[in-house]
Amino acid sequence: MVIGDTVVRKSYNKDITFKIIDIKEIDGKIVYILKGISIRIIADSPEDDLEHVDVNFIGEKEKILNSRVNDAIKKAVNTRGYRHDISQFTRSSKSQKKAPNNELIFGRPGKILHIDGDKDYLETCLKVYKQLSLDAVGRAISEKDQATKVVDLVKEVKPDIVVLTGHDSVLKTSDDYLDLNNYRNSKYYIDAVKALRNYNSSYDELVIFAGACQSCYECLLDAGANFASSPSRVLIHCLDPVFVCEKIAYTNIDSVVSITNIVENTITGIKGIGGLQTRGKYREGYPKSPYI
Repeated sequence: MVIGDTVVRKSYNKDITFKIIDIKEIDGKIVYILKGISIRIIADSPEDDLEHVDVNFIGEKEKILNSRVNDAIKKAVNTRGYRHDISQFTRSSKSQKKAPNNELIFGRPGKILHIDGDKDYLETCLKVYKQLSLDAVGRAISEKDQATKVVDLVKEVKPDIVVLTGHDSVLKTSDDYLDLNNYRNSKYYIDAVKALRNYNSSYDELVIFAGACQSCYECLLDAGANFASSPSRVLIHCLDPVFVCEKIAYTNIDSVVSITNIVENTITGIKGIGGLQTRGKYREGYPKSPYI
């Protein structure tokens, strides 16, 4: 087996599909470093526990999650909060002659900047953003470099929502879940969030999602994130941040996004995602240009 191969672990009943990203020798034994393809996990394994599979292979756990993803996409499109509400254009529903033609109402969802160290992951996210009709820009930047580059990127892209993701994990032997030394990358996300908040301190002007699998949720919120992972230090699905962004981007600016509604719309749910009250980023306009 070589770097780039797609594999599953036999001891875990082939539940998750991985890509081999590195091969190391530890204590005289060859160890394969694995990256989850749809689940944001970094793992290691001896060769005898690995089985090579086709790149299109889907593990049992992933089949369940993929079904939830498809349901979440359909639900997001069908139940968006930006349904045209003509009451904002007229004081009384009885004054129908003053109500605008719904066909002339247009809207603009919030713009998203998604930063992650994994190009493959970003491509997957951008495809789903496109499915959800969202204006999203992706930039591949390693976790360690996000803090030094994120502000310049925000100045360039001018997003309403910034997503800071990548890989993370907490030490198995840890008994102090607020000690950042026990996390692989949480401190880097925190530094990036702090840099953004120094640039723009308003939680409503610049919305921030930060974190990955098992990230230090409380510290990320304290640093200034609107939403973060992971309250119960669980593995989150790679598309959870996308579904959080969809709800924010398509909620009217005069409304506070329901936190429970956002969390219920994710794949991982309350154990993986949480956050603070945040205003939506969708702006309605009237009338629509006849030239577009």
